[in-house]
Amino acid sequence: MAILWIAAFCLPMALFAQGDVISQVKETIQAGSAKELSKFLNQTVDVTLNEGPQSYSKTQAEFVFRDFFKQHPPVEFNIIHQGTSKGGQTFGIGQYKSGSETYRVYMKIKAVETQQLVHEISFAKE
Repeated sequence: MAILWIAAFCLPMALFAQGDVISQVKETIQAGSAKELSKFLNQTVDVTLNEGPQSYSKTQAEFVFRDFFKQHPPVEFNIIHQGTSKGGQTFGIGQYKSGSETYRVYMKIKAVETQQLVHEISFAKE
């Protein structure tokens, strides 16, 4: 009985946390705020911006995104799909628009202690 109660209580909380971090990341990207985005990044994060992935520290990634948002200011950003893979990896897929450019955004979320943090994020020009 206790296991059922724990499952009934914890599963919705985990799903809420998954959706919550993705919606918070969405807001920071929509605002073009690298500083706010960095609050949701893991200590090391794989970033892809139209090239192969690069591993950055959280601080380095903030500078990379600051430059990206400056060169490609957001006009619109929407989450198209979010969920959990069969292996339990939380992810989000979005569309980022800047001027006449459109990017497909992929992000993988990883549980780190009690937080859900972005472990990998990719902006691929469509």
